Amino acid sequence: MTAAMDLFRLDDKVVLITGAAQGIGLAAAKLCRQAGARVVLLDQNHEALQAIDFEASGEGGTWSRHVLDVTREDQVCEVFERAVVSHGRIDVLINNAGIALRDAAVDLSREAWERVMDVNVTGMFLCAREAARRMIGAGHGGAVVNTASIMGLSGGGVYPNISYQTSKGAVVNMTRALAVEWAPHAIRVNAVAPTYVDTQFVAALTRQPELMARIAAVTPLRRLATAQEVAAAMVFLASPAAAMTTGHILAVDGGFLAQ
Repeated sequence: MTAAMDLFRLDDKVVLITGAAQGIGLAAAKLCRQAGARVVLLDQNHEALQAIDFEASGEGGTWSRHVLDVTREDQVCEVFERAVVSHGRIDVLINNAGIALRDAAVDLSREAWERVMDVNVTGMFLCAREAARRMIGAGHGGAVVNTASIMGLSGGGVYPNISYQTSKGAVVNMTRALAVEWAPHAIRVNAVAPTYVDTQFVAALTRQPELMARIAAVTPLRRLATAQEVAAAMVFLASPAAAMTTGHILAVDGGFLAQ
């Protein structure tokens, strides 16, 4: 019988993480390494990637980093293939890269709309597809964990954010559809749906006390999530502990969606 804590281990699993240079992605990378994984950090921000130094932190585990723009199909194919050449396989994809442009619908340009869709929907699809192609080709199955949002499951919010809300709604149903399609290949596809998370992603909001008070008021636990709290849910969904879980959207939302 597998020891209880072993169910949450990722020993020798090769885990690719997009949007890994900061915030939730970086927190996920750290937790995956602590769980024994070999981690590949992917981000379009070269400078932020280069600033990461896991060796100095004393954490164990093999890791590498590559610059990646998830909207560039050629880059996604090249980097994912390089990961297989370097590490022999891909076991887990944490599909986390995303952007938000907080404009009201009547003020949102088509270019801004398409930019959000390119990153949050098309980019996420391209990465999931390339990971699955290699998992299916190797015949060993795997796990994909997408980053959705409470705004993909609710039309609510404390400010206009139509492009982000629409894109994350697409991520929710993409997750479910891919879970069904890839289940025969033993590939599990799930998503986390965080509330507002205390990272640089929402830095502009945290500088507005009245807005922070409004967010706390609509969150039963009365606070923002931390990046590590979201990352912990990702590691669970990637681990053997979630072996019978697929097509699920796991809210990390302080009770927001329970209302």
